[in-house]
Amino acid sequence: MSPGRFRDRRSGCRHGNERDLRPGGRSARVQASVHKAVRELLAEMNRAEVTIPLIAASAGVTPSTIYRRWGDLQELLADVAVERLRPDMQPVDAGSGKADLQAWAEQYAEEMSSGPGREMIRDVLAAQAGANACKCCEYTRQQIVVIAERAKARGEALPDVDRIMDEVVAPIMYRILFGDVPDAARVRDLVSRVMTTTD
Repeated sequence: MSPGRFRDRRSGCRHGNERDLRPGGRSARVQASVHKAVRELLAEMNRAEVTIPLIAASAGVTPSTIYRRWGDLQELLADVAVERLRPDMQPVDAGSGKADLQAWAEQYAEEMSSGPGREMIRDVLAAQAGANACKCCEYTRQQIVVIAERAKARGEALPDVDRIMDEVVAPIMYRILFGDVPDAARVRDLVSRVMTTTD
């Protein structure tokens, strides 16, 4: 149940079977050292005190290397955040499509509404370019695709991936950004509603 390859008309994001191209060789080493420096500095001091010269010194590169690659501090912070938001495992197999979606959505809401989660979201959204926000969206879609393909293999019906994004993920993210933290009961209600027409 892969969503196919298309460009979102509203955001300009490309979705589907594309895989993020990661830099290799020296470029990869520079990215890794700069990302590590950012994470360590953010853990040691107030984020308002973190500067590109400090990051460069900690990473062992010149400030011009960072400016040339990321443009400014906010784009760098967004790049670090989106890497930290990349899922490091597949959604848990809870035995059914609905149970899988519910378990994933509850974990997603909990992680994104945490202090670090909110900071990473703010960093991604504060960047001028929308590429990192598109990556975050695609990470989420890929997780839901795994759940959908697993359900299909079991012979279960599951709503369209875009519908789950609109009716489960979007309300969770809206609450995190502008309202109260969505609790487990609220998340379960969202999942139950989106599953209503497929039960």
